[in-house]
Amino acid sequence: MDNAFARDLWRVLEPLHAITYFAADCRAANKAVGLRGYWMGYFAARSAPFGAVGPSVVEATFYGFHPAMVRRAIPDAWTYATPEAVIATRTIAAAAVLRTVVPDIATVAARTVPHLQRAVEAAPAAGRALFAANRDLPTPGDAVHALWQAVTALREHRGDGHVACLLSEGIDGCEAHVLFSAANGFPVQIMRDNRGWTENDWQAAHERLTARRLLDADGITAAGRALRDHIEARTDALAMTAYRDVPGMVETLAVLTPAARAVARSGEVPYPNPMGADPA
Repeated sequence: MDNAFARDLWRVLEPLHAITYFAADCRAANKAVGLRGYWMGYFAARSAPFGAVGPSVVEATFYGFHPAMVRRAIPDAWTYATPEAVIATRTIAAAAVLRTVVPDIATVAARTVPHLQRAVEAAPAAGRALFAANRDLPTPGDAVHALWQAVTALREHRGDGHVACLLSEGIDGCEAHVLFSAANGFPVQIMRDNRGWTENDWQAAHERLTARRLLDADGITAAGRALRDHIEARTDALAMTAYRDVPGMVETLAVLTPAARAVARSGEVPYPNPMGADPA
């Protein structure tokens, strides 16, 4: 397997994980456990493996969100629901949606979870806080619950590595989204509003990137595309550390791909979306 395998697997893991953010039943489950509003549900559910942390931890590890957006949800979320209750809720709800949109998901889980768990065990955790927190959660006894948890841990492993790559290239959270929108044509207002940045924040990030000749009046420059390609390639290389020595991963990708396509076709995850996830 070369590093391109990590990208191929990401395209499959991301829809399976992303139902937790978009599926109506998952959003309703966050509300039912006591969380108030979509974004409190998002920040609490994703950060719950850390425990009842304050906003600084979430701000640092989620990277691309405006700090004020984080602080509107955390730590208040923990006055409405405990991290333990949120973790149970997110897993049960995500697995229920998978069972609905992927009828054979139990068979898929039985075939893939052993390999995915070996990848989780093999993946280096140094510098990868979100991954490490998810890795150390108890393994659920239900196979579909275990599938979603393993997918989530590996997804966060890649994300933590991506943040490290952005940092190493001097691209901050807002700048990363400005580059993404310029490169992919994603609507600026949707991206900006979904990450809490103001028009002034966005314009200032645009000006910084222009000063570095990564953007110009026509959009992203050749240098900007080259930098994005480098960051993505380096992200793939870091993600491959979880898979390179794990047997059965090629077959795992093949088995998971139809399930990810079923999620994409179901409408539970919208495309395009601010996460950059494309249909498998």
